[in-house]
Amino acid sequence: MSNYRIIHYSLFIIHSPMNTVDIIAKKRDGQPLTSEEIKYFVDGYAKGEIPDYQASAWCMAVYLRGMTEAEATAYTLHMAHSGDMLDLHNIAPFVGIILPPLWWINTPLVA
Repeated sequence: MSNYRIIHYSLFIIHSPMNTVDIIAKKRDGQPLTSEEIKYFVDGYAKGEIPDYQASAWCMAVYLRGMTEAEATAYTLHMAHSGDMLDLHNIAPFVGIILPPLWWINTPLVA
């Protein structure tokens, strides 16, 4: 029922949008975040809709309470899809030219 709010003197129930402060408080209290909440937070910050001080508060809550494996996976995926993606197929021919010499430089010689 926390996602719904009753309008005073009305019988209508409206769905309230996600609130950044509620997401921070939920994490601060040690509750796991849903994938949708993490996506809302990542997208909002990437678009500049969430200020730095709220992102800092969220980071502190995550640092103090930790993340579940599901939260970490969702966070990683949403971060990866929040901006431009690099297509590795465009640089594949260069990888074969650059990586082997670098691999030989860092390989110790065994006598």
